Amino acid sequence: MEKIEIHQHRELPAASTVSLWLGGVGFTFILSVLGYGLATIPGFNRVGAMACAILLAILYRQLFGYPERIRSGIQFSSKQLLRFAIILYGLKLNIEVILNQGLGLLVRDALVIAFALSAMIWLGKRLKANPSITFLLGVGTGVCGAAAIAVVSSIMKSKEEDTAMSVGIIALMGTLFSVTYTILRPILPLSPVEYGVWSGLSLHEIAHVALAGAPAGPDGLAMALVAKLGRVLLLVPLSLILIYRMKRKHEDQAMDAKIDYPWFLVGFILMSLFGSYVLGKSIIPSQEIMDGVSTATTFLMTSAMVGLGLNVSLLDLRKKALLPITIIFVTSIALSIFTFFMV
Repeated sequence: MEKIEIHQHRELPAASTVSLWLGGVGFTFILSVLGYGLATIPGFNRVGAMACAILLAILYRQLFGYPERIRSGIQFSSKQLLRFAIILYGLKLNIEVILNQGLGLLVRDALVIAFALSAMIWLGKRLKANPSITFLLGVGTGVCGAAAIAVVSSIMKSKEEDTAMSVGIIALMGTLFSVTYTILRPILPLSPVEYGVWSGLSLHEIAHVALAGAPAGPDGLAMALVAKLGRVLLLVPLSLILIYRMKRKHEDQAMDAKIDYPWFLVGFILMSLFGSYVLGKSIIPSQEIMDGVSTATTFLMTSAMVGLGLNVSLLDLRKKALLPITIIFVTSIALSIFTFFMV
């Protein structure tokens, strides 16, 4: 009887379960806010709030361990909030602008994705790097950084620590290359528009493209963002291809594994259509709405990355990260050269 009573005492009441869930979500929000604060310090401001928040989450995990009691709320942030952020992210994609630029730009965007993925996979196999992280970094480099990694990791069922590690590496590498681009811009034989296209075709995140494209003036920055958003658009067909390949792989291996379709990708498409053809043509002050949504999207994405970062151990980081960092550095240089001759 004593053992039964002890077991019953361990069961948490519903109110306590909800409060712990809220505590977990709130905990990711707090670290996210601290990440924003850290990103205002010179040096860290180049990396961005998302990478700073992941760094704080990893540091917390090493010092205090994983906060098990509030795990449910943390997992909600790392999974559900992340998917909601990706849906909102669709508003940044103006499909009409991309289509008006012609298919030529989309073809070049597709070549960029193919090049980045092929180079990362090939180098990863040659150097025997972690295949999951290598593939996620290839997608992040070729498409749109953290958002692409989040979508593809859901399809590939990647480990959360691999996803967090990939996001941190992509943020670091993108920052390094975007700053380098701004230094090189005055000596490059490119017009502002050509430089903008080059930045949009080769850099990792939208934020990195904006950082590098701004010194080229409004025309250069506009073309940089258009070229980048074309790569974002191609995330949809890439995801469908990966879903098909995962299903075929399981069929060939006679595995009865279920491949979950990332339905939040449908929300991403719908929000893109809404932003392109409804919000963009309405009398509503769409820029204010877009700015607010963009801020909310970035905050939710940062909070989700905190949840992922709490799964990373420094021991795993030392074992897994060195080779992928080397590979993405080499791939990013090769991609910069490749796209330079495409402009």
